[in-house]
Amino acid sequence: MRRVLRAAGAMGAAAVLATACGDDPPAPPEVTFAVDGGQVVARPTQLCDVQVTDCTADPSAAVVLAVPPGTPLRIAVPEAIGDTPWLVVFAYRTGAGEQVSARSDLFASEERTEYTLTLPDAADQLETVEVQQLGGTFEPGTDGVEFPTRGTWVLSVDDR
Repeated sequence: MRRVLRAAGAMGAAAVLATACGDDPPAPPEVTFAVDGGQVVARPTQLCDVQVTDCTADPSAAVVLAVPPGTPLRIAVPEAIGDTPWLVVFAYRTGAGEQVSARSDLFASEERTEYTLTLPDAADQLETVEVQQLGGTFEPGTDGVEFPTRGTWVLSVDDR
């Protein structure tokens, strides 16, 4: 008789846990930014559904990390991002003080979950980095098809 009660109790507890867990939305994917000596984990500053029709914003999710000039930045994304098209948009300042905006290649679905951002010159100072996950819809544009950004994860560089 005890075995039946224990099994029934365990099944009841499992049902309660499954129900409780089923009510919670999945945690949003997080991106890790790392350099030798430190790393930070960013929540999305914007995250939308696949069709980019239902979005939430959290500007306070941006993170800060010290990245010395010329230091490569390692970026790791979870499968929830790596299984979709994504890219890295960034800005840096050259040794001569020129402001430059650039981006990585577009990574295809399931192509990769890691990327190392290396600036052209050792004197270049990274300023901002944004991982962008693209949406599942496309929009006709004047220069061809445009894919909307579904999610963004932002790093501001502390260059002091």
